[in-house]
Amino acid sequence: MTDPERKKIGDYEIIRELGHGGMGQVFLVRNLISDRIEAMKILLPDLANQGDLGARFIREIKLLASLDHPNIAALRTAFSADNQLIMIMEYVEGDTLAHRMERGPFPPAEALDYIDQVLAALSYAHAKGIIHRDIKPANMMLPPSGVLKLMDFGIARSGNDLGLTVTGTTLGSLDYMSPEQVQAQPTDARSDLYSVGVSLYEMVTGQRMFNATSSFSIMEAQVKETPRPPIEVQPSLPKPLSDLIVMSVAKNPAERFQTADAFRNALSQIRESCGAPGLPKPVVAAATPRPEQLPPTRTSDVRPPTPVSQPVASPVYAAATPTPSPAGTPLPPKSGSRQPYVILAIAVILLLATLAGARAYRSYKQNAASAAATAAMASGGSASSTAPSAGNQTPDQSAASVPVAPDQSMSGTAAPDTSTTPSAKKTTQARLNPPPGPSAEELAAQAAMEQQKKLLDAMEIEDDHLESRAAAVESSLGTLEQQMHQSGLGLRGDMASARASMRSDMQKAKQALEGSDPERARRYLDQANAEISKLETFLGRR
Repeated sequence: MTDPERKKIGDYEIIRELGHGGMGQVFLVRNLISDRIEAMKILLPDLANQGDLGARFIREIKLLASLDHPNIAALRTAFSADNQLIMIMEYVEGDTLAHRMERGPFPPAEALDYIDQVLAALSYAHAKGIIHRDIKPANMMLPPSGVLKLMDFGIARSGNDLGLTVTGTTLGSLDYMSPEQVQAQPTDARSDLYSVGVSLYEMVTGQRMFNATSSFSIMEAQVKETPRPPIEVQPSLPKPLSDLIVMSVAKNPAERFQTADAFRNALSQIRESCGAPGLPKPVVAAATPRPEQLPPTRTSDVRPPTPVSQPVASPVYAAATPTPSPAGTPLPPKSGSRQPYVILAIAVILLLATLAGARAYRSYKQNAASAAATAAMASGGSASSTAPSAGNQTPDQSAASVPVAPDQSMSGTAAPDTSTTPSAKKTTQARLNPPPGPSAEELAAQAAMEQQKKLLDAMEIEDDHLESRAAAVESSLGTLEQQMHQSGLGLRGDMASARASMRSDMQKAKQALEGSDPERARRYLDQANAEISKLETFLGRR
């Protein structure tokens, strides 16, 4: 970042954004006093006054402040500034296991090493009565040191917290949730161990445990569906490892590992079958050497390739000796050969200007003569008495018979002027003084009104389309809620909120269209479309 005036919050200078989510943003910052690089997590300003989210953020601060473990990202400090809640965290440089899995499944021995470190962190947290509730590979960070860090205790709770989960809503990531967490039932340490088992399943097979197409189908699978054994997905896996994973994701909490230490002991017993004898050794992610970085090449050092059939010429000789042109290829003209073309162009421009001036002068003389003749006839001059009848002449012919000079029109020898007839006068006045048309401002206003009408018409069509989509979503959500209630489930809180926002945005868009306010209508149509798309994704329609 080259901007010298970086934003500062307290004693911290913001370097860049690391990420953002539903609750806030995370920035890479530098402490101006200690010069240490850290991570700053800020609760979004418009959410700070919402009791539930603000209380959750403060709860996360207090929970992290009580944790001190090498496999848990440490909390440095926390404070408030400008009505914002701010948390300063240990900055963990590295890659998440979720991102690492994009390159394929982990070897079993490597996966066991990482999961063992996750279980060590959970054993420590569970002993303090703290449940993470959002265990997944995306929250497992692997730095170059190989010491895995468990991240994001944002929805963690202690065993003493009651009523933190609203009835009918769920918190966490659906793909890794335990059945009791999906059903918004009370959870304990065994719920975290279920999520660890799901994560290990994905790490060694390279596939999600349930390949569902919608949020509801994932929730239903977590509660009712028995997953395929990992060895059926990846036949090369050791059977003891596959059996261990199946036990860890049992639907009934009583059939799973009861503690993190029990889970770790089971891992140690199958370690030899997975090719990792003895105690685990952290795998350093940065063990592969990087290619040597060569210094950047200056432009002046780059030379064009020399043809194979010619010897390499010295720079001096190459600069002094002209390159012969191939036979039959015309040489480019020298700069001096362009002079005749420039002179010819100037001559043409002068000739055109002379012709235009002569034409303007003749027009001026004709108009002056016509005006003089008209004045003389009006004052009873001789020109009037000598003018023959112009009944057999057209207006154009009358205009063509105007005398060349004003003094001729005042003498008795002037050519007959038929421009004094009423029809000729009207024609002359119409040509000299055309009727005024609409101004540029009026034309612009008329075009703007037409454009706005077209825009509003298009938005009304879009609004009709969104209304049909919203009606389909409402019908599907109603059916889904009935099915979920029969299964003991509740509609996710964020989906219920999205439905309410959809209804409000659709109503406001309709009001804006009725008030011919395209800007306001555009904003609410876009918001309604986003909420409808979110609900359609939840229902498996997209």
